[in-house]
Amino acid sequence: MSSNSFPDPSSVRFGGPWAHRDVHANGIRFHVVEADDTEHADAPLVLLLHGFADFWWSWRHQLTGLAAQGYRTVAVDLRGYGDTDKPPRGYDGWTLAGDVAGLIRALGHTEATLVGHAEGGLVCWATAVLHPRLVRSIALVSSPHPAALKSAVLRDSAQRATWLPEFLRYQLPRYPEHVLTRRDGAEVERLLRARVSESWSRTAEFTETAARMRAAIRIPGAAHSALEYQRWAFRSQWRPDGKRFMATMRTPVGIPVLGLRGEHDPYLLPTTFHRGARLSPDRTLVAIPDAGHYAHQENPARVNEVLTTRWREQNGVNGSPQGGLVSP
Repeated sequence: MSSNSFPDPSSVRFGGPWAHRDVHANGIRFHVVEADDTEHADAPLVLLLHGFADFWWSWRHQLTGLAAQGYRTVAVDLRGYGDTDKPPRGYDGWTLAGDVAGLIRALGHTEATLVGHAEGGLVCWATAVLHPRLVRSIALVSSPHPAALKSAVLRDSAQRATWLPEFLRYQLPRYPEHVLTRRDGAEVERLLRARVSESWSRTAEFTETAARMRAAIRIPGAAHSALEYQRWAFRSQWRPDGKRFMATMRTPVGIPVLGLRGEHDPYLLPTTFHRGARLSPDRTLVAIPDAGHYAHQENPARVNEVLTTRWREQNGVNGSPQGGLVSP
């Protein structure tokens, strides 16, 4: 693709064993992707929320794998990403949680399990705190509690060194958008390669994933929207709305929480992963072998297995596939 052309938002609507839909919630239009083979009309809902500089495709293995286990599985292009609307504002924690709450209702459900990667995991945490009646359980891939992450960055020099430099660079106006989109999105591939396991970075799937992420970040408005998440997280720390948000987020989450971390993740360190136990007392932590920061793509079989069995074991439920993530 020429560096002088930009992909159309609809270019992320890849064919596969899923259906693409537009769903209106919280005042904007969301592009969502739903697996085809859910067997039960009343199957419990699982929403999949991607991370920074990514889009729904990140969850392709979970879309099909969880649906095959009896869940209604829906991957979302978050606000500003992919083929979802890109409004000029609304990238704060309050609004993003409202987006997910609105999506659950718009999809015809009264509750859902949320599964999020990295930044998408932070949206899971926020929704669980701000809309507790709508969230049955949450699973996070490489996404500690936001208060735990903040504490780690402030107090742990190793975590600060891996996380803070790029976060601060993203606060500059305009230039970070240029960095993310120049040379056909090469920076996105660099970030991906730096954070995954070396073995996965040599696969054909890595090459395909990097190419699709590079194209998706170059959709007009996507890079700016992605960076607005980061900018609000930083700038709000000195404003009343940000202080109020973080104080609210320190409310302990009473629902089941499953935390996953790739064993070779160089970006989220083990000490940070284990922080925040008091903020989620019903929490289970699982290390995913042969994986880095994108464990759900690098070792999808193990991630899917954990998602569908770990909480079934925790809750003592046997037999029904619906007794895993969202046990009755």
